[in-house]
Amino acid sequence: MNSIDKLFLENKAWANERRKDDPSYFKRLSKIQRPEFLWIGCSDSRVPANEITGTDPGEIFVHRNIANMVVHTDLNLLSVLGYAVHHLKVQHVIVCGHYGCGGVKAAVTQHNFGIINKWLRNIKDVKRLHQSEIEQLPTEEQQLNRLVELNVEEQVINLAKTSIIQKAWQYHHRPSLHGWVYNLEDGLLKKIKEIQPNDVIDDLYCYDNL
Repeated sequence: MNSIDKLFLENKAWANERRKDDPSYFKRLSKIQRPEFLWIGCSDSRVPANEITGTDPGEIFVHRNIANMVVHTDLNLLSVLGYAVHHLKVQHVIVCGHYGCGGVKAAVTQHNFGIINKWLRNIKDVKRLHQSEIEQLPTEEQQLNRLVELNVEEQVINLAKTSIIQKAWQYHHRPSLHGWVYNLEDGLLKKIKEIQPNDVIDDLYCYDNL
């Protein structure tokens, strides 16, 4: 059996198990989507949002990219964010990174990764902003782990800079913004950053005509 056929076989077994536990599960799920959370995570195959949070399909709206970035020119991310906030009316937006992130590791090297260079530049900028703090740490692993955390912090701040979030804050007093890091070695999440709708952000990034 090839790997593609195995995926279909596993899908059939999963669907049968779901129907066995709850005969109306798929019919109910197909009728409505009302997730409370938007998850902006890394594309890494070891960090699946539903698995590590113990949630079911329909509970988390998910967007993933290399190193869980919130880039102001990324129309894909902004489209997902706008839909989740204004149409699905999510209450929380979570940026989740993870220790051992390949994107973060790649960003601190001088290697040419082709078109990925343009994406990794954003992580290089995070390192530049916090270079003195990072370089005080004694080991490379500690430096990379701290950069993972700082990258999550900066992406949460980037969310707060968007007109999408600011408009929702002004008119609906939601969503809350959260930054977490997942530890591959023990499976646990760590809180890194939180911004609430009434928190103050730099005036330079505030919009007055929402």
